[in-house]
Amino acid sequence: QVQLVESGGGLVQAGDSLRLSCAASGRTFTSYAMGWFRQAPGKEREFVATIGERDNLTTYADSVKGRFTISRDNAKNTVYLQMNSLKPEDTAVYYCAAGRLRSPPPVRPRDYDYWGQGTQVTVSS
Repeated sequence: QVQLVESGGGLVQAGDSLRLSCAASGRTFTSYAMGWFRQAPGKEREFVATIGERDNLTTYADSVKGRFTISRDNAKNTVYLQMNSLKPEDTAVYYCAAGRLRSPPPVRPRDYDYWGQGTQVTVSS
């Protein structure tokens, strides 16, 4: 069992930056791939980024590539999403998720077993 708690969301202007954090419980954090998804009102939950057990194993959605960076600190059981050059279309509830390590990397919501409660990110124009 893994419990995930996100933080760091907020209201920002276009072009600003935010860093989301996701703290995980349990002693098997490195056993999981960690992902970030987002869901805007009236839309399906969409993949944002995922990271394997080491920082170099990352995958991004095309819409955030070059602007967002996912990283993890295994000593702190925490995964981060650094979001730069934010756009109004990035507005959504952002969810952290934990899933089984696999190849190719997990990019579908059903690839993940545990989810956080979400944190709201709002980008004004």
